Amino acid sequence: MDSIIFIMFAAIVVIGIALLAIITLTRKGPRGLNQEEYRSKWLRIEGSVNESESSRHMAILNADKLLDSALKNKGVRGETMGERLKNARSKLSNNNAVWAAHKLRNQIAHESDVFVKPETLRHALSAFKTALKDIGAL
Repeated sequence: MDSIIFIMFAAIVVIGIALLAIITLTRKGPRGLNQEEYRSKWLRIEGSVNESESSRHMAILNADKLLDSALKNKGVRGETMGERLKNARSKLSNNNAVWAAHKLRNQIAHESDVFVKPETLRHALSAFKTALKDIGAL
C-alpha cells in the first residue's frame, strides 16, 4: 500500500515538472534583446550625424525610436513611448535625462522651428544610449 502511494506521489511530481517545463518553454513574453542588432542600429545613428541641422534632428528621432523598440521588445507596458518610459523608470539610471531627450524628440516631431545645438544633441544621444544599456539592448 505504501509503495502505491509513493508511486502516485512520484507520478504527480513528474507530471507537475513536465507541465512547468511546457509552460515555461511555450510562454510568450519578453525575451532577451538582440544586442548585436541594437548595437548596429545605434552605430548607424551615431554615424549619421554631421554638421547639418537635419542630421541632428534625424539622429534624435531615430534614437528615440530605437529606445521605444527596445522597451516594447523588453515587454514594458504602455500605449505610447511616454507611458512606456513611465513604466520603465525603475530600470533607467538617468530617467530625467531620457525624459528631456524624449521631449526634445517631440518638439522636433511637432514643431517646425526647433534648433538643436551640437551640445544638446550630445546630451540627448548620451541619455538614449545609457537607457539602452540600462535595459540590456547595448
